[in-house]
This record gives sequence, structure tokens and C-alpha cells, in this order.
Amino acid sequence: MSRLIFHADVNSAFLSWTAVKRLKENPDDVDLRTIPSAIGGSVDDRHGIITAKSIPAKKYGIVTGEPVVKALQKCPNLVLAKGDFKIYREFSRLFISILKRFSNSVEQVSIDEAFIDMTGFWEKKRNEIKHFDEYQNANDKEKYLEESLKESAIKEAEKIKETVFTELGFTINVGISTNKLLAKMASDFEKPYKVHTLFRNEIQEKMWPLPIGNLFGCGKQTAARLNSLGLRTIGKVARENEELLCTILGEKSGEYIHESSNGYGSDKVEPQKEDAKGYSNETTTRFDITFENYEREMDKTLQYLCESVSRRLQRDSVFAGTIGVSVKTDLFQRRSKQLKLSDSTNDYENILAISKKLMNELLLGENGLFSQGYKVRLVGVSATNLDDGQYRQMNLFDMMTDTKSEDTKRFDKMQKLKQMSSEINSKFGDKSIYKGKDFFT
Repeated sequence: MSRLIFHADVNSAFLSWTAVKRLKENPDDVDLRTIPSAIGGSVDDRHGIITAKSIPAKKYGIVTGEPVVKALQKCPNLVLAKGDFKIYREFSRLFISILKRFSNSVEQVSIDEAFIDMTGFWEKKRNEIKHFDEYQNANDKEKYLEESLKESAIKEAEKIKETVFTELGFTINVGISTNKLLAKMASDFEKPYKVHTLFRNEIQEKMWPLPIGNLFGCGKQTAARLNSLGLRTIGKVARENEELLCTILGEKSGEYIHESSNGYGSDKVEPQKEDAKGYSNETTTRFDITFENYEREMDKTLQYLCESVSRRLQRDSVFAGTIGVSVKTDLFQRRSKQLKLSDSTNDYENILAISKKLMNELLLGENGLFSQGYKVRLVGVSATNLDDGQYRQMNLFDMMTDTKSEDTKRFDKMQKLKQMSSEINSKFGDKSIYKGKDFFT
């Protein structure tokens, strides 16, 4: 029996979450989702990059990743709102917690989307279907079973979608299929607040007529190359010879484009597990990180990931002896780099500094990925080789005298302050307590 995979995707996540927050604070406020609006850049001086847009804004041709100045030229009345990652993380947590009510196998792939393995639900429904006796022909029985299972899957997806909206106030799309690629493609069909299916027998009708640039994982350069050769639709590419595609695009890229355009992809949903081996977090970027936007985009991405990893280490009172970073390229290749520390740490600033150093080496070095022409679509940070802190190095004078030096006393004091700050922020929310210099910046 095939697996049943859902892909749940929040509609215009950052903008929707900002709109819900504003409406909770002031029910009379305008709903940003109903007007041309966007999140990104500096609201005051109107510079920066668009990170999310409303559907009315999309009608003006505004796209994610473009400069705010350019967006304002397209729509002078565009309403800009400031992003709030604290709120986004909280809504993301609540969103995922609802998905986990429907399945214990949920793979969060970014802050606003996740795959859900619903195969258990499908197997249960199959066992409940009992009206086979009226069908004497085996083919009729199988057709009835297939249609019944499809109908039950749609009803369950509708239930997920409605639960999120009722409890959290924002809309999602749900794509349904037998693998992750097709479920993802289905969720990207008409928006917002829709459920779509894309089973294998629907590929030719629903997916093949789409532009090749709509195929998940097909970047702009790849699409432009294929378009220049007259291969403009997914169906046209799907029927093309795989060897020719490998010649045009390179072996790995050509193989991926041929396989995915024919609807083949992984059906393995991998929930992120946090165990004694280590802690990690990763996120799919809104758009590719390149050499040109590296400094702006990578810095804030690493800050978000390192803060999450550090907070969880401190919550569990453990220290990491190895820090690592990883990326997934635009050709879906994984690359990573790690550093074994002389002193284990759970400090955010230390983890961030090490992660930046490793990422610079991985991407910007002489043989870095950028020099090889790659772009980055996913970023991860990991903390492994854990200990409870009792083996952290002591000052040499301490070991000789068996007493604590002033440096060690200061270190101990700082650790206690960090622990206290972590507990306060955990209980009352991030930034409930500040360093003195942070309060005035």
C-alpha cells in the first residue's frame, strides 16, 4: 500500500502572523491580509527586502526577496509592517503542535511548513471500509476503495486546515499525495485556505501543464536554460530523455529534474528528534543565499538558529563539545563543517561566533561552495559531544592551589547570571531580561 503524505503550509506566514497579532491587540485594526501589504526592511526609512506579502500585494507584481523601494514603485500605497521573530516562533510552535494531534510523524522543514505522514490514518480507514460485497468485479472494488480513501484523506486535511484557523486565526494550504514532492507541489496550487490532491493518476492533468519553473527544486537558472531549449512545461521535460537532461544540466541536476517532473520523490517523513546525542536546528531559507546577499541573510539566519540551540542546551543544563554548521545547496547537496572545542559551551555568543567562522570557511573559502557556483537553500546549526560541564577546563593556578582564582570566580558568577536569565526568559518570554547595553540600543 502507498503511503499517504500531507504537506501543510501557512499562507503568507510572516504577514499572516503579524496580522493576527495586530488584530488581537486591536480588533478594530485593518487586517493586513485584506490590503496590499508586506513584511520586510525598515518600516521607517522604507529600505530593505520584502520577506512576505499579502495576496492583494501579489496582484501588483510584488515578489518576496525584492527591494522595498522597488515594491513601493509598483504599489505606492503598500502598507509595510515590521517583522517579529519572537511572535513567528510562537505561532510556528502552536502550528506544529496542532499537526502532531493528527499524526505522531511530523517533519518540520521550515518555520511555516511541515510534512505529515498520515499512512496510519489511511490504513485505519481502509479497514473501516466494508461495502465490498456489492462489487463482484475486482477492478470495481479497487476503484471504490481508491475513491473512498481519497475522499477520507481530503476530509482529514480539511479538518486540519479548519482546526488551525479556528484555534490560531490564520490559514494554511494542505497538499495530499503519496510522496513529499507531490504533496509539496499540491499545497502550492491555488491559495489561500485550500486542500489539493496530486496523486500519480493526476500528474498529467494537474502538474504537467505547469511551467517548468514551478517544479519544486527547479531554480531560475535551470528553468531559463530549459526554456531556451523549448522545454517550457513540466510535462515536456518529463517526456524528455534523461541522458539529454543530464548533458544539458549536469548529471545530478538532470537526474533530479527528470525524476521529479515524473512525480518521483521520497515518501519518508523524518520527525526531528532531540536526544542525548545532541541538539540541532535548521531552516529552509525564503530565497537562495548567494555571495551577494550572504552578509545580510546569513547573519540573521545564524542568530535565529544559534539562539534556539543555545536555549535548549541551557534548559537541559548541558554543554556541547562540538559545534557544527550545515547547508543544503540549490542542487539539494548537503555540506557541513564542524569544530571540536577545547572547552564545551552552551553560551549563545560563543556558539554564534563559532558558527559564523565555520560558515565563512564552508562558503567563502578559496574552495568554498560559492566559488564553485552553488547557492544555499537550507542552513543548520548543531551542538554535539555533550557533557554536564564538570570536565570544563580549570585555570592552571586553580589546579595547583585547589582554590578558585578571580577569573574562575567571575566565570562562575557569569554562568549563574546566564542560568538565571535563561530561566526568566523561559518563563516570561524572550527578552524579558536584558543586558544593560541591550536595553538602550
